[in-house]
Parts: sequence; structure tokens; C-alpha cells
Amino acid sequence: MNKQYPFKLILQYIIILLLAAATLFPVFWVAISSFKPQSELFRFPMSFLPDEWTLENYQNALSQGNFLLYFSNTVFVAVVATLITVMINIMSGYALAKYRFPGRNIIFYAMIATLMIPLQVIMISIFLQLKRLGMLNSLWGIIIPPAATPTGIFLARQYMVNLPDSMIESARLDGGKEFTIFWRIIIPLSKPIIATIAIFSFMWRWNDYLWPLIVITDNRKQTVQQALANFVGQLQINWSNLLAMTTISIIPVILVFLTFQRFFMTGITSGSVKG
Repeated sequence: MNKQYPFKLILQYIIILLLAAATLFPVFWVAISSFKPQSELFRFPMSFLPDEWTLENYQNALSQGNFLLYFSNTVFVAVVATLITVMINIMSGYALAKYRFPGRNIIFYAMIATLMIPLQVIMISIFLQLKRLGMLNSLWGIIIPPAATPTGIFLARQYMVNLPDSMIESARLDGGKEFTIFWRIIIPLSKPIIATIAIFSFMWRWNDYLWPLIVITDNRKQTVQQALANFVGQLQINWSNLLAMTTISIIPVILVFLTFQRFFMTGITSGSVKG
């Protein structure tokens, strides 16, 4: 058994590396191809590395079609929505995990049940509500409706169930107010789940295409995903510029994940423990 264990371990690592390579290859292909001239993209036989490296695709992408404006709109939506989502989900998860009140479990189970309802079912009602509130064709119309996510509240609640009640009770006995306990004790201890919710929220908002397409009608308020779709013409597609813009749009998501990744697995595994 001892002689076979290293072989099994090596085999496992090889399989993991192959799966990782298969997953990352399309991303690398897009990034490398964005430095190719248009003539090299459809040349046969294809080459992975460009024969002639060029930044012209990025220059054209940034100078045409108000891409920088769309990029800044998306940064605003993703960052603000993530901050609001994190605060709402963490506060809701804390209330459902640590406060005892009638109907707490009913609220929690009803919230979990909403995970089975797709966006398409409630899309019309949300749209009509935004119209009554005067939030159509506004970036806030993209930010506010999905601010409280059942998934985020579930993860936050499951994580905070495992925090010791004795610590909170001791803080109350010492005269700590509820908001002070939440801000000074719960928030620092919840960094893993905060990072997890932040990563999920940022990715969802950054990559969202359908909801901004419904809410936004002004071209100057569009997001990156809409800008990418606009570069797909009916008769032809400028693949070089599209690949360059796609590469730029991937960078913020990677940076956010690298920033919070050391907390990510802790938050996922802790949030999956049954409370």
C-alpha cells in the first residue's frame, strides 16, 4: 500500500492539472489571440502564439464604441451592488442565526424556497415595480433588485450559526450595543464568508447581461456585456476588437478573486455546514 500511494497521488495531481488546463485553455486562447492581427485569427494551420504581436486591437477597442464609458458603468454597478449585497446578506444572516423570534425558521425556509424560482418568472413584476419607482433606464435599477440574494443569506446564516453564542452574550454583559457587537465582533470573524459573497456578487453583476438589457435603454448607461454584444454585427464581426475587449473585461473578475481567494474556500466550507 505504501508503494502504491505515491503513484495514486501523482495520478490525482496529473488529472487535476489536466482538468485545470482544459478549463483555463479557452481563457489563455482569448488573451493570446487578442494580440493577433485580424489576418492571423483565421489562418490555417492555426498557431497558438501570434507571429506578429500587436496592440492595435486594444487601441481600437478603447477608442471605439464608448467602451471606457461602458467599463466605468460596469465597475460602478459591480462595486456598489457588491457592497450593498454583502451588507444586506451579512445582516440578514446574522439575524437569522443569532436572534430568536417567532417565525424565524419559516422566514428562512421561505427564503430558501425562492432559490427554485428563476428570474424569468418574476422579471415582469420587478420591471413594473421599477417603472413605478422611476428607476428604469438607471444604473440603480440594475443594482437594487438583486441586492438581497437568497444564496448569500443562506451562506451567511450557515456560517454564523457556528459562531459561539457565549462570545456575543459576554459582549452584551459588558455593555456592548447590538450594532457595536455586530461591527466590532461579528464582521471581523466573518471575513471568509464576506469574501465568498463578495466574489459571487461581483461575478454575477459583472457578467450580467439579461437584466441590464431589459432595464437600460440609454446607450451611455450600458454595461460591458451589452458593449460586447453591440460589437457583434448582423453581417460581420470584428473578432480582433471583440477579443481585446473580452480580455479587458475578464481582468477585474480575476483581480477580485485573487484578492479574496485566501478566504474563499474557508467561507464555502463553513457555509456548507448544517446549523
